[in-house]
Amino acid sequence: MPDDHAADSADLPDYVPPPDPPLRVPLRFEDWLTVLTLGALACITLANVIVRYLTAESFAWTEEISIFLLIVLTLSASSSAFVRLLHIRIELLADGGGSARRRRFALAAGTVSLLFFAGLTVLLGRMALDEYNWGDTSPAIGVPTWWYSMWLPVLSTVITLRLAGILRRAWERT
Repeated sequence: MPDDHAADSADLPDYVPPPDPPLRVPLRFEDWLTVLTLGALACITLANVIVRYLTAESFAWTEEISIFLLIVLTLSASSSAFVRLLHIRIELLADGGGSARRRRFALAAGTVSLLFFAGLTVLLGRMALDEYNWGDTSPAIGVPTWWYSMWLPVLSTVITLRLAGILRRAWERT
């Protein structure tokens, strides 16, 4: 007996995502970084699963690299999500009310997000510098940890610049 609540795929409209807003720097960088990171993460995880299944051992380095790739994936996808307005927000507040109210909320949210990621950029840069100065090495592979952490302030800077652009566009909106 078919499920009465299941929708027939012919009845569902095709979802077409809204076009990207006009930007001086297209989101191509973040999109490709997200796709490549997700692909690398899937390949590494699949290799670990296959090796673990066949040999009852695992690659120790896969966890270390997977954690790094998950962080890169989160930061790169966050950057494009902010620009496309697909980030987590309370739409009742963000999209409700008049245009002046929406603009105030956009400015407030943009300012708080910009300050957060600017601070995160500084802290991640200090962390990478500390790891470089102290010569920390990773437990599984034994490579310097700053090899991983030096990319985090770079990606956080990209998000900060994207947020600055969003805030500028929200400020110029009348």
